[in-house]
Amino acid sequence: MNELGFPVTALAAVLLLLLLSLVAFGVRRYQLRRTLGTFDASLRHASGRWEMGIGRYADKHLEWLRLFSLSPRPRRRYLRSSLELNGWRQPTDLERSNVQPGAVVAMLSYEGQELLLAVNFEVYAGLSAWLEAGPVIGIGTWR
Repeated sequence: MNELGFPVTALAAVLLLLLLSLVAFGVRRYQLRRTLGTFDASLRHASGRWEMGIGRYADKHLEWLRLFSLSPRPRRRYLRSSLELNGWRQPTDLERSNVQPGAVVAMLSYEGQELLLAVNFEVYAGLSAWLEAGPVIGIGTWR
């Protein structure tokens, strides 16, 4: 019986750790979705790969958090005053399988580099309003 005791205990510990990770992932996702100013957004990396995540409006930054992560910290932060909105387009056929259904691709510039976010059109409208509502550089206290 002792011969089976260690493998069974190790397997139980691994399963418990897996279960706790899934619960922590679910709690993180639930809290992020409840937070005001969050939205689903896929981000295109410089390599051309799309990654699903969650966008979050902060006072001076647009933050992007990975969807499949336990970290509460944003993976990327974009300074609001350095973002420039260049419009939107429909996803290409290749992109359509990598972004959420019904999404449009928001074309942004960040410090001279192209930044693509795939979001719902309603989120795009909110992003446009958020960027345009910020004070002009040199006027206001938060830039």
